[in-house]
This record gives sequence, structure tokens and C-alpha cells, in this order.
Amino acid sequence: MQGVVQNKTLPGYGSYLLLAAHPCASPSYQLNGPFQTISRDGEFRFTKSKMEMDFSAAYLNALMWAITKNKEHAKKAIEVLVAYADVLKTIPATNDAPLLAGLEGSKIVNAMELLLHSNSGIKKEQVAKINKMITGIFLPVCDGFYQAKAYTNGNWGAIVTRMYIGAAIYFNDEKMYNKAVDFYTNGNDNGTIKNYINDTGQIQESGRDQGHSQLGLGGLASICEIAWNQGDDLYRALHNRLLKGFEYVAKYNLGNDDVPFVVWKDVTGKYSDWTKISTISRGNFIPVYEMVYNHYVRRKGLAMPFTKQVIEKIRPEGYDRDQPAFGTLTFNNPGNK
Repeated sequence: MQGVVQNKTLPGYGSYLLLAAHPCASPSYQLNGPFQTISRDGEFRFTKSKMEMDFSAAYLNALMWAITKNKEHAKKAIEVLVAYADVLKTIPATNDAPLLAGLEGSKIVNAMELLLHSNSGIKKEQVAKINKMITGIFLPVCDGFYQAKAYTNGNWGAIVTRMYIGAAIYFNDEKMYNKAVDFYTNGNDNGTIKNYINDTGQIQESGRDQGHSQLGLGGLASICEIAWNQGDDLYRALHNRLLKGFEYVAKYNLGNDDVPFVVWKDVTGKYSDWTKISTISRGNFIPVYEMVYNHYVRRKGLAMPFTKQVIEKIRPEGYDRDQPAFGTLTFNNPGNK
């Protein structure tokens, strides 16, 4: 990424320009919080957009630090994380608590990986505070989700597991890592590879809307990419089922109506009355496509014709609050595995 930016190499440099211009990636970003309690819903829902921006600022400034080596970005990321570690006390047990822990926890863990394994200037006592926040406030919510009987659409399981597997690696916890991999592969939840995508590529949420379908796919893709960096190929699960899911969603959202659709009974039995594919949010692409295209096409030499069309349409990938995003920069490299 540093080379792409230094040499202004396209198309990756296009994503960098979008990243650098984003307010949450600025070293002069002004905190909305920190808050003692954060929530997406319920009594403290007023914190939702504010804390989401704050945690995005931590992640994006850490990413900018890794790319540019401008110490001001590292200082800002550390400032945000320490501020919350000093003040945050709870994520209340509202309906959306697992989503919050998964979405925002991923940003924290990724920011910490970038800060801890570089000369960012982060201090041991700061690391200890932030780690305590992750283990004491965020991870228990994820564990609670795993322990509960399945009750949500599949994007939840994908989002929680993305956080969990990332935290497992950050803490060098093999038991946690194996738990996340087992959930992705075998969990009794809508948010697993076998229960979120069927063998034609249809998504469990295809009858709901196209935005949530892409949210879930992005979560599953991130899990696979994280595991790939550990030497484990979850991308190939069920004969590249994830590829089928992306191609199905890409094809339909590009305007093609000839995609198969069946009414299936989901794991919970609560979301089984969608009788046709939803047109809601159709054609609104979120930046989750470069990551899987890079793996299946550039690394593995497989074909993803509809995903390719999406990338050509939206490239360079920009920001998304709930995804790693900026994929034309961050995931446009086949790697050496």
C-alpha cells in the first residue's frame, strides 16, 4: 500500500485519495465521545452515529498511519481508543448489542494490530487499558451471542464472527480462533457459510433487501481473508460457496432478473416468508467486492464475471461504515500464498 501511494499507482491510488479525504481519517478529527454507555438502540441510541464515527476514526487513522507513516495519524488513533478505554463502562443488553460489539469491535482490533506492531508510540499502559475494554466489554457480548439460540438474520453471525476471529488473532488465542472457524463452517445460525448462501448463490436475506445481503457477504468475506492470513483457506468452503454468493448478488444488482429464487426455511424459522427476491436497495453497491475478486480471480485464477462488472462500475472502492472498505487499495494484491 505504501508503494501504491508513493508511486500514485492506479487503480489503488484512487481508493487512497478517498480514504485520505474522509473526515474520519483526519488527524484533526474531533471526538464525539467518549461515552460511558454506547448503544445502537434503546435509551442510549443517541450515541449510535457518534460512537460509530469515533471508532471509524480510530481505525482509519491507524490505517493512514500504516500507509503514510505520519505520526499524527497514530496519535489520533491512540487518543480515540484511550479516551474510550478510560470512560466506557457498558454495552447494554439491547437487541442490537451483538451488532454493535461486532461492528465497532472489529475497528478497534484492527486499529490495535496496526498500532501495536509498528513504532506508533503507543504505551504499554495504554495497550493494557484498551485490551481490558475489548475483553471486558466487547467480547462478552460476542460470547453471549454464540451461547444464545439462533434468533437473527445471517449478517449478525457474520459480523460477530469477524470481530471474534480478529480478536482471537490479536490476543493469540487459538481456542477463540478455532471457535470462530467452527462457527463459520458448522454453526447452527443463519450467519454461517452453509446457512447464509445456498448452492445457487442465493442469500438468506435476498428476499429482505440487497443492502443487508451485501452486509452479510462482506462479513463472511472478511472472515475468510483474516483466516487466509493465518494460512487457513475458508474461501474454498463448500466448493467456493462464497464466490457463488457474490456472483448471485452482483448479477441481480447489475439489473439481471434471471437469478433463481426459492423460499427456504431459515435456521430460526422467523425469516421464511419471503416469496421473491427483493428490489429494495437494488443497484446500490457497497465496497465489499475487491477483496473476494482479489482472492478468487487474482490468487486462484477463477472466474467472477459479474463481480468484475461491479468492480468496473464502482472502482475505486470507497468508505463504508460497517466494512473494511477502500478495497481497491487494501485488497488489490494477490499475495504470495
